[in-house]
Amino acid sequence: MRRRQVRRDGVSAGLGLRRALLDELRAAPAGAFDFLECAPDNWIGVGGRLGEALDELAARHPLSCHGLSLSLGGTEPLDETFLARTRRFLDRHRVSLYSEHLSYCSDDGHLYDLMPIPFTGEAVRHVAARIRRVQDVLGRRIAVENVSYYAAHPPAGDGHDLDEAQFVRAVLEEADCDLLLDVNNVYVNAINHGYDAHAFLASMPGARIASYHVAGHYDEAEDLKVDTHGAPVKTGVWELLAEAYRLHGVHPTLLERDFNLPPLAELLAEVARIRDLQRAAVPASAAAGSVHA
Repeated sequence: MRRRQVRRDGVSAGLGLRRALLDELRAAPAGAFDFLECAPDNWIGVGGRLGEALDELAARHPLSCHGLSLSLGGTEPLDETFLARTRRFLDRHRVSLYSEHLSYCSDDGHLYDLMPIPFTGEAVRHVAARIRRVQDVLGRRIAVENVSYYAAHPPAGDGHDLDEAQFVRAVLEEADCDLLLDVNNVYVNAINHGYDAHAFLASMPGARIASYHVAGHYDEAEDLKVDTHGAPVKTGVWELLAEAYRLHGVHPTLLERDFNLPPLAELLAEVARIRDLQRAAVPASAAAGSVHA
């Protein structure tokens, strides 16, 4: 039997493959979700009971992958040994959607956080070259995710500064890669940094959008939101997701929940809401099915 793959269009809503949810995901009824997403960094080389559970779920459900540690914006050399292992993982599980963060996470060691890249032309050229190399080693196009950030780099003052949207578009063009549009990050950044979330969405290159993420966040203050992935999705984020569908079309959408995990039924209710928004945005003829056989 051929493994199924995540569709790039039509109704398709997924969940993160978290170890705390393994038993519930294995017991979930058919059709409860359309795909699962995992971080290869957390699963490469894992065997035993956990490895068997991953193999079982990957055989039953399409699998997408979202990397954590490539440090695309970093200055340390890319870890090509790890990239080769990642390619074998993606090939083994027939992963059609692979993404990483438009950030960096290492500097003479792992920082265990996603750090923002300066919005400059020099940074565009630097990170785009690294993305192109990653695509060459992996043998596939990748998508990069717009990230949340809480302190912006100061302007370089040389006339080459960009805003966040311009920076994202420039990287995508220079690297010739795709975009994983994280709608919650747009919402959070727009409030924290005082820009128009709707204008940001409208400025994104729809033809490059491969998938979406949606998640919950923490309201630290009226003007400070923290991207936690530890709460239900808020109303404003749902509304922004619906707008993204109207502007750029429906693509696979992942519900991210990493902490404070509720019963699976609560997560599946949010998955169902994603599907409802997708169906409202696409013609009935395009809404049937969620995977390629």
